[in-house]
Amino acid sequence: MKSYQKILQIHPNDNILVALTDLKKGEQILFEDRLYVLQNDIAAKHKFAKIDFVKGASIFMYGVLVGKATKEILKGGLISTSNIIHDTEAYSVQEVAAKTPWVAPDLSRFQNKSFDGYHRADGSVGTENNWLIIPLVFCQNRNVEVLKETLVEKLGFGKKRHLEFNVDKLIDAYKAGDSSASILGKSIIEETDELTKNPLFPNVDGVRFLTHDGGCGGAASDAIALCNLLAGYINNPNVAGATVLSLGCQHAQASILENALAKMAPNNQKPVYILEQQQSNSEKELIAEAVKKTFVGLIEVNKIERQPAPLSKLVIGLECGGSDGFSGISANPTLGYVSDLVVGLGGATVLSEFPELHGVEQELINRCEDRNNAKKFAHIMSTYNEKAEALGAAFSMNPSPGNIKDGLITDAIKSSGAAKKGGTSPIKDVLDYTEQVVRPGLNLLCTPGNDVESTTGLAGSGANVILFTTGLGTPTGNPICPVVKVATNTKLFNKMNDIIDFNTGTIIEGKTTIEETGEALLDFVIRVASGEIQTKARKLMQDDFIPWKRGMSL
Repeated sequence: MKSYQKILQIHPNDNILVALTDLKKGEQILFEDRLYVLQNDIAAKHKFAKIDFVKGASIFMYGVLVGKATKEILKGGLISTSNIIHDTEAYSVQEVAAKTPWVAPDLSRFQNKSFDGYHRADGSVGTENNWLIIPLVFCQNRNVEVLKETLVEKLGFGKKRHLEFNVDKLIDAYKAGDSSASILGKSIIEETDELTKNPLFPNVDGVRFLTHDGGCGGAASDAIALCNLLAGYINNPNVAGATVLSLGCQHAQASILENALAKMAPNNQKPVYILEQQQSNSEKELIAEAVKKTFVGLIEVNKIERQPAPLSKLVIGLECGGSDGFSGISANPTLGYVSDLVVGLGGATVLSEFPELHGVEQELINRCEDRNNAKKFAHIMSTYNEKAEALGAAFSMNPSPGNIKDGLITDAIKSSGAAKKGGTSPIKDVLDYTEQVVRPGLNLLCTPGNDVESTTGLAGSGANVILFTTGLGTPTGNPICPVVKVATNTKLFNKMNDIIDFNTGTIIEGKTTIEETGEALLDFVIRVASGEIQTKARKLMQDDFIPWKRGMSL
């Protein structure tokens, strides 16, 4: 789509059309030699009927079933929650048939490119060199915060982005008798950006402090999952070492964490210091010991320097949040093209958010190279949805009010667009939550659709960069993994440029193709992975971390 147009048919089998700009009731639209007279106002990102629908008729978009008409809809009529409901096709796992060999896109631009990363003993490469300070249980959160207050400023790991609000300016204006209107009109933002190396430990990108509300109480399975997640964070190539605080009596025992890490990294050479408060003489001594061991650890990991690495060492997480009606047309297909490029170069990509794959299960099953992986994916999807239904929150209830307002009116419409982040390559592995990426190629990872729970899971399974598409805007970031925020439309990119890194709205405007935009995004990722560019979330210190409790979250 390089020439600007008002409407779009995404797949030849679709019987609804997408408005790329605001359209008015009564407007006549000529598309592929057929004239459409619009029955309603159609806002950009929303859809209208390509044919007349009777009640019960099937609605297709992206070439798959996405809904069912609940009443008659005339050609040119708005598709909305008032006239369609969610519907999907059944799926099953058959014997894996011989597949036509997958052909990667043109890789010539990237064959000889590399990024400058931190090489680990196990062969993985980090895009950052971070030290972690983590609690095994929520009652250690305070001690983590004390460590943060003690270490950050003294060691030079304070905010690289200085953002202040000059309240003195308002006080002076009030004393001078300025009106309320005058006061409201004053700018009080004082901001400077710095991208400088730490003066004491120039090869350490950050000391990252995680807190959470788990580790004790609740189900034992939650404590085990938490330990697996934290072990995954320590094992992540972007982490050089960790200080772990434990109380001692909690469900999330240090031994569970150590066993989990031993399974993930049998030959782990990263320094990991575990301190238990109930074995310490006092809280002061515990914190003092944590400070000293962290300092010694930083001395060691500062010896690691960035060195060139092939793009096959990239492990890219694929995520979306605050999606809109353009997500599946611009940003998500762009990520899909990046995924295909990285897979073609020998790297790994990870598609998460299983509730947002509901409705495209059969397509993904058919792309699994291994029947066991296909069965695993189908089993996780069905049991997850059954559990959700039992708790009154089925996959079909996934779209948020913001999604619906911007054109994603059924879960299947949302899912069909979300799946485009996975590109076209074969699926090499299917991972349950906290399982590690060990195979190059496209991986499926079970996480909820909740933005932070999902990005938390991606980093915990080994992603060293996360690409995050958004049509509505979100500040989401991650403590150990750079999160590149990708806008679906230019209006959002310009409006929220302080939190968005990259724009794909030029695809909607007909200025660039998906392939051109995807190549530009991979160039951007290489610079992020090399430490040349800080993402907006990193500048904002947006270190979001929420472990997933398997009870329920969509």
